[in-house]
Amino acid sequence: MQYELTGEIPSILYVDDEPTSRKWFALEFGDEFRVLTAGSADEALQMLRERSSEFGVLVTDYRMPESDGMKLLRAVQRDFRHVIRLLATAYAEKDVAIAAVNQGKVLRILEKPLDGEATREALREALSVYRAQALDRLVNEGRVAALREALGFLAHELNTPLATVRGYVSSVAGRYVQPGPDAPAGLAQFTEDHPGELVTALERAERRALYCQSLVSTFVQSARDAYPDAQPQSITASSLVEALLDEFPFEENERSCVVLDVRRDFRLPGRRDLLYLVLCTLAKNALLAMRGRAGSRLWLEVDSGGEHAKGRAWIRVRDNGPGIPPEVLAKLTREPVTTRSGAGGSGMGLMFCQRVMQAISGAIEVHSTLGEGAMVTLYFQPLGAP
Repeated sequence: MQYELTGEIPSILYVDDEPTSRKWFALEFGDEFRVLTAGSADEALQMLRERSSEFGVLVTDYRMPESDGMKLLRAVQRDFRHVIRLLATAYAEKDVAIAAVNQGKVLRILEKPLDGEATREALREALSVYRAQALDRLVNEGRVAALREALGFLAHELNTPLATVRGYVSSVAGRYVQPGPDAPAGLAQFTEDHPGELVTALERAERRALYCQSLVSTFVQSARDAYPDAQPQSITASSLVEALLDEFPFEENERSCVVLDVRRDFRLPGRRDLLYLVLCTLAKNALLAMRGRAGSRLWLEVDSGGEHAKGRAWIRVRDNGPGIPPEVLAKLTREPVTTRSGAGGSGMGLMFCQRVMQAISGAIEVHSTLGEGAMVTLYFQPLGAP
């Protein structure tokens, strides 16, 4: 259930089997609060079932026929935990107070007959607690949603390199030669079509395994940052790009076609882990688009200003590949669209990048001319010089 923090004050539900008491409560506090009343625990629970998000505070009498206030408090604690609970009672027995706190989790116990000013202060306190808890819920729901999205993206990103690792390992295992009766102990034999083939396969598998490990470490950091009061990591733009160059599983000579150009460095806002996933996505897309093309180049550029930066810092991923068709370019970052559906592309990568940038008050812009390459720029509000 979503609890919106609007300017509207949530309703207070007052439960008492005495009509006179209900009428007094509504008149006494209706000038400041929106008050609704119920004559029994069953009526109150029915109102909560039908309109639970409308209520923020419950005040219930203790002594009521059929079902007393304590049973109502327990039911609300179990089924409508967002409602702040107060108990009104003329009975000051110690066991009633203990049960109210331990079982009903009440915020306050009000003594009847109710004192107008003391009750008003208690209602204000209850609404304040309600809004604070509602804010905590929204923050936590946002963290959970971000983790869920990051986990889905992580699963998507891990699929291809893990499948490649499995393929390389399977290929090596398939070249194993069963030892003959005269084979020396402790020595395994494999066949190769050309010298060094198996060593190359194992090295490639290792690079992809290391890349997968870096992605998992990134997600673990996301989970840690999701805890309340976690301090987000802040790093420089250049170190983020250098981490990509160190950890990304480049194919054969792909690394040699990458050009790093750091003009003016800056400190990045937001979390390092999610921004790293963004860079991995952009680099992967560019490299796949250029694969097999002669003279391919991928530029990774960093600058903290410039004529066209509109006062913002940026990281740019630019390539001289085939470019993006106009009909695809028009939809990127707004809906899942891909030119590589046959190779497992889902089109979710750039949408994920867009949401990460929006979350840190940044922006992403994609420009491309068909046949001349593509350019993706990440704009930031920088934290300052490194």
